[in-house]
Amino acid sequence: MSKLRAAAAGGLRRSGRRAASPAGKSRKGALLRGAGAPASAPAPPPAQHLFSDPAEIQALRGNLLAWYDKCKRDLPWRTLAATEPDADRRGYAVWVSEIMLQQTQVATVIDYYNRWMQKWPTLQALAQASLEEVNELWAGLGYYSRGKRLQEAAKKVVSELDGRMPRTAELLQKLLPGVGRYTAGAIASISYGQATGVVDGNVIRVLCRLRCIGADSSSPAVTDWLWDMANAVVDRSRPGDFNQALMELGATVCVPKAPLCGECPVKKQCRARHRVEKELALASQKLLGKPTPVPDVEDCGVGDCPLCPPAAEPWDSSLGVTNFPRKAAKKQPRAARTATCVLQRRGCHGAPEYLIVQRPSSGLLAGLWEFPSLPVAQDLQEEKQREVLADHLQAWMGQPVAAGGLQFIGEVVHIFSHIHQTYVVYSLPLDGDVTLDPSSPQSRWVTEEEFHASAVSTAMKKVLKAYEKQRGKESNPSMGPKRKRGTKMQRASSTSPGTQLSLHAFLRAPTAL
Repeated sequence: MSKLRAAAAGGLRRSGRRAASPAGKSRKGALLRGAGAPASAPAPPPAQHLFSDPAEIQALRGNLLAWYDKCKRDLPWRTLAATEPDADRRGYAVWVSEIMLQQTQVATVIDYYNRWMQKWPTLQALAQASLEEVNELWAGLGYYSRGKRLQEAAKKVVSELDGRMPRTAELLQKLLPGVGRYTAGAIASISYGQATGVVDGNVIRVLCRLRCIGADSSSPAVTDWLWDMANAVVDRSRPGDFNQALMELGATVCVPKAPLCGECPVKKQCRARHRVEKELALASQKLLGKPTPVPDVEDCGVGDCPLCPPAAEPWDSSLGVTNFPRKAAKKQPRAARTATCVLQRRGCHGAPEYLIVQRPSSGLLAGLWEFPSLPVAQDLQEEKQREVLADHLQAWMGQPVAAGGLQFIGEVVHIFSHIHQTYVVYSLPLDGDVTLDPSSPQSRWVTEEEFHASAVSTAMKKVLKAYEKQRGKESNPSMGPKRKRGTKMQRASSTSPGTQLSLHAFLRAPTAL
């Protein structure tokens, strides 16, 4: 028996029924009734924050689905999900899209998705690919560990689950590495029709505005309530379409800034919108000199409500519905500095070739290729920086490298999600064949075309662009000193512009004065 069947059978034996979806573990009854949570659980928030009226829920579903049917974007993964008859291929197609769309805009993903599905249309095809091939296709999409984990999970499905995708959110999350609660819910609802909700950034924004949820939406307690709400409102007959509609609404109408409230299909169910309209009506009455009642500020009125805005951050009338959601202040990325060197030689056909080396198989940018690089301290002096970089290059080349031969190109800034990375770029042009140390880690010489086809990060492409721009300025001094954001170009300090060192001169130690 496969692990998939064993896991499903185990769930049946333990519970005497089908394995429960995440919704089965939720406080769904409390959400629909506004009360009735188990005695051991915290009391639910007041009905102000809940979907407590079945008629309202039904209206929300109908309005949202009607809008989605009319206004949804034509996206390749939606086409495959709707037309692919094979359940495993359908689940795989949705899975790939959901992994690619994490932290990445739809417009960026479309081309990558089409190329991926053309190259690896099935789980079996992906399982047979090499990690190098996966990294090459993923290059430029960011968050590179996603592609690696996707392939690892595909191999597991093929080798341990008989090539059959798990059919429920619970089993998807349990059996597939790299598949979390959101991805599992999306695959199960869109591909297999399981009535389970999903919660991503777009859904959080929509739900928080619909129910005036002003507590920190990234906190575990609020996240749990949002999942319960998503599971409570999901349409039972069209769960996949409903979840996509909710996400589509957040991506195209209920956007973070300047939302298009007039075009929103669920504005009648939006309590944040109701609050804005009441405030406008009260302001209008006041301008006309009419007596105004005490404004209903639409807070639930319960002290220490877990979903209301904190007292220190009350409703701001100037923000309207964008008062919601609230998030804790984002942690600033840490600053990091790396010295990198563009080593260039003339290839056998006269075209320039560059030395690239492979990063370790774990950690940031795992398995990708880069110019020889090493982290340096923020306050390291340039002279010392050259010395440590020369020592690092010596490890690759197997022979002494003169620090004075390194030409300073400039600094290139690249922002990762958690790192503000500055690359201090040097170059080392060589005019002869250079044999690399055979004991060195994996390395290779590549042409510019081969470089761009390799699994290199966007940051390294920026480095090469900075190098080529400086080389063009040196060969044509009349070029203007145009600057590009994120790149600071400076003239080499120790070598005359346009000078190409011979291999002999480069390897020769500096002469003492």
